[in-house]
Amino acid sequence: MTTLRVGRLWLPGLMVILIGLVFTPGASAAPDRAVFSGDSDQVITVYAPSAGSVSAELTAWERGSDGTWQVFAGPVAADVGAEGIGAANEFSTRTPAGVFPLSQAFGRQPAPATAMPYFQSDRRDWWDSNPLSPTYNTHVRQDASPGGNSENLYSAGPLYDYALAIGYNAARIPGLGSAMFLHVTDGTTTEGCVAVDRGTLTTLLGRLDPAKNPVIEIAVGASHP
Repeated sequence: MTTLRVGRLWLPGLMVILIGLVFTPGASAAPDRAVFSGDSDQVITVYAPSAGSVSAELTAWERGSDGTWQVFAGPVAADVGAEGIGAANEFSTRTPAGVFPLSQAFGRQPAPATAMPYFQSDRRDWWDSNPLSPTYNTHVRQDASPGGNSENLYSAGPLYDYALAIGYNAARIPGLGSAMFLHVTDGTTTEGCVAVDRGTLTTLLGRLDPAKNPVIEIAVGASHP
């Protein structure tokens, strides 16, 4: 029988159990939050300690066939909006709180190995941030800016070498906010996006799968186990 000595006590049979717990790669108990009981099998969590925090912790989870959740990326540091996390709008630099779908990837670089829909941007790719535009909060291809605070997805530079569109304000309510992305960090706060290191972002792109209904949860005061 295998035994494990702890102090002066011999505890028969525990060594195999403990080894199994320590050396199971990626195994972790998911936080007890509603997002983990939904129909998504891939969840990215971005948790900040307070509403005014400009940094957070990002962890990526996947639900296995046995129903258990495994971490496949992180936890890593993430930069968020200069005004922290909470209620966002077109004129704030606040990262929106909530659960949002991840359905579109893009970047200045050629498509990596990813199952996500991906387009390589050029100077004709814009994200329309003009509340008066009929294509507000969508990706458009045209020579000129749609107006307002619209972003050119190529001219933005290395921040958008790789990115995932966060499905915030999917109803495209004018002024509620637009162009929320998970993108490459430059080490500073964002205008409302979430930013992580390039390596983590490419790892996410390599693992996320539309068939698993990936979502991102951005929250204040939540914590990991």
